[in-house]
Amino acid sequence: MSPATQTPQTDPSRTRALLARGMGIEKIIYAAIGRAIARRPWKARDAKGFHYHAQSFAALIIFIVLSAVEVVVIDLIVHQWLWLRIPLLIFGVWGLVWMAGLLCAHLMRPHTVGTEGIRVRNGLDLDAHVTWDDVYSVGPKNRNHEPKTPSVIDDHEGRSLVMSITDQTNVEVVLERPTTITLPGLPPKGGEQVVDRIYLWTDEPKGFLDAVREHIG
Repeated sequence: MSPATQTPQTDPSRTRALLARGMGIEKIIYAAIGRAIARRPWKARDAKGFHYHAQSFAALIIFIVLSAVEVVVIDLIVHQWLWLRIPLLIFGVWGLVWMAGLLCAHLMRPHTVGTEGIRVRNGLDLDAHVTWDDVYSVGPKNRNHEPKTPSVIDDHEGRSLVMSITDQTNVEVVLERPTTITLPGLPPKGGEQVVDRIYLWTDEPKGFLDAVREHIG
């Protein structure tokens, strides 16, 4: 198949990009466990961190417990077949560690507000950064979004980055001008995106807004 006839699904460059992102997420998962043990969240020294995990914390704990139970139950079922038991045990332990790392990533990768501006994050590899020169205003705004709303939406208010939790956001960041941010993944959903505003959820909206006022008044 010639390059001209390759579809996006078979394009080697897209495959390499997907593999690179997968490896990057794996690194974040394991680094998050280390940071949780050391109590060192991903943030600049002068920045304040704001969490967003309260609504999903219970679900993550349940998944971790179920993963642990699954490892034990499957191991009991297949313990007499060593050729099957070992790979299933390795896969099960990897899944359990991965879920624990995902929980740690939610805790260790908060949104941040500091001299460098605002960083909007999720539990994996989203890290959208805007400087104070980019920011026009920040205020409270509760919005309900449709299930499976994409990260970037176009509506009557312009083009927006949406970082929702359970399809809700409670802070609006209006930008001075259309601003380029970089999202994880491949275009059209990932890569460089130009947005006019950002909607995000934080468990501490008042503290978030107070921290913003220290920098933009």
